[in-house]
Amino acid sequence: MTYWAMYGGVWLLSLVPIRIGQGIGRMLGSVLAAVLKGRVTSSLNNLRYVFDDAMSESELIALNGRIIAHFTQMLFEAPHILRLTPRNLNRYVVFENEDALNRAIAKGRGVFMLTAHFGNWEFMSAATALGLHAKNAVVVRPADFEPADRLLTILRSRFGTEIIPKRRAMKKLLAVKKENKVIGILLDQNVDWYEGVFVPFFGKPACTNKGLALVALRTGSPVVPIFSVRQPDGRFRIIFEDEVVLKRSGDKINDIEENTALFNQIIEKYVRRYPDHWFWFHKRWKTRPYCELDQQF
Repeated sequence: MTYWAMYGGVWLLSLVPIRIGQGIGRMLGSVLAAVLKGRVTSSLNNLRYVFDDAMSESELIALNGRIIAHFTQMLFEAPHILRLTPRNLNRYVVFENEDALNRAIAKGRGVFMLTAHFGNWEFMSAATALGLHAKNAVVVRPADFEPADRLLTILRSRFGTEIIPKRRAMKKLLAVKKENKVIGILLDQNVDWYEGVFVPFFGKPACTNKGLALVALRTGSPVVPIFSVRQPDGRFRIIFEDEVVLKRSGDKINDIEENTALFNQIIEKYVRRYPDHWFWFHKRWKTRPYCELDQQF
């Protein structure tokens, strides 16, 4: 019952014309930002941590408001995945440098698409699966609330994208070469120390999942960055970068660390350029590269 109520709500939101929905989302975001001001502490604290020396407190609060507005717009955009067709796709997105993905697929070793919780990643995934006709898959962490997870799975797999649960991902990732699949990996979230390596992100040590570097080096599958950027006309520009040239020194541990740092640099480049597009609400620097000793010792 809960699932159908949620699905019905998403379906109703999909009836709102996309430009009108974006306008409502912006207004809602502006109201929330004004009411909450400096009380959205999760994102604001991350902004302070990163930009404290470069921005005043008022500038940080203003940026936080734009971040909130970006994500309230997403509430009205994501339901339009239900409305996407080959004929109306260009009303929602425009692709840039998609030949980079086609060249990588043509190598026949599968492709890892490096991305982040940036722009409208859900819509980007659906539009890419529909518009480029690749055998897509995406690694996700299942939602804790089962009806929400079921709904997200329906939206994410609408155009044939395979959903790979994060906990059982490694076997699928290693098989990418044999199946020549395109697998999306969002590499911008904190992980526990035993899952990752500490590499810089905005100049701060961030524990980053080492899995992408590990499997890319092992399989030889290309890594192609992909990001979506909001355009003035309301569409999203989906940008494919050229294949990442991996660093190979022969030292496995060093290569994993160096390439994970390289992936972080690519993500950081987009977040610096479009800081209101990234999911600052996540505790990205939660895992620390040290333990504080109890003062009694």
